[in-house]
Parts: sequence; C-alpha cells; structure tokens
Amino acid sequence: MINQIINTFESILPVEETQAHCDIPCKIYDPAPAQLATLSLIRMVDLIEEFQDKEKTIGWQNKMNRFISEKERQGFIVKEEIRIIWGDFFKAPQFEKYPELHELSHSIMMLASKSKQEVDKQAALDLLTKVNRFAEIFWDLKGIKTKKAVCPYPPAQEVVYPEL
Repeated sequence: MINQIINTFESILPVEETQAHCDIPCKIYDPAPAQLATLSLIRMVDLIEEFQDKEKTIGWQNKMNRFISEKERQGFIVKEEIRIIWGDFFKAPQFEKYPELHELSHSIMMLASKSKQEVDKQAALDLLTKVNRFAEIFWDLKGIKTKKAVCPYPPAQEVVYPEL
C-alpha cells in the first residue's frame, strides 16, 4: 500500500537519486582518511619494490596485481578526501588566512596522480608531506593544535595528528 502511494507520487513528481559528501552540511570533516590512504600508498610502493626481484610465478603475478590495484585505489581516496574538504569545508576566510590552500590542494591532486601512475617512492613521500601540511592547516582552522609523530605501523612515516 505504502509503495503504491510512493510510486504514484514519484510518477507525478519524479525524484532524482543523488549522492554527496556533504552538501547537507554534516560538518564532519577530517584529513585522517587522506593521511591513511597516503600511508597505504607508500606501503604499496614499498611492497612492489620489495617484491619485484622475486621469481615471476602465478602467485607473484597475483600479489603484484593486488599491490598495484591497491596503490591505485589509495591514490583515488587521497584525491577524493582532499577534494571534499577543499570544496565543502574551506571558504573565503580560510583561503584568506592560508592563500597557499589552492596550490596545496592542486599539488596534492597532481602528486596523487603521479603516485598512481608510477612506482615512485619519492613522489609518494612528497604526497605525504603535502597531505600533512593540509592536515596542519585544517586543524589550525578548527583551533586545534597538532603534533607530529611516526605512525606505529609500516611504512613508519611521520604524520600530523590533532592534539585532542
């Protein structure tokens, strides 16, 4: 019965399905997913480099394909998370306080693309430096101090954390 009513209503006034983060706005933003994705990307580069000299068996091909696929996926996540914060959270006052934000966001996009396209450890490390800077700015704009610490898992790189 309820489905009939909904279907009748939708036939009169069709509703288009949409997806977004976060045009409501939910005010839930955090650069941590971009940082974790960058660390995962670095880890995949390490595994690819470590694994490249192994015997080229079917098992080797399977693992190498999985490493590459995951590296690509993590690069996509970095870009998506940064794009969301850049597009939905940052507004004119933040850009005035940190005029580097546009260039920083763009350079993150470019480095994430390079890291997806190549197996380049330095590009991945440079990406982490930029994403960490993005996190510092983000937390400063929220009035939260940050600290730097080496993450407790591979690839054991320095990451910016909020002091909560």
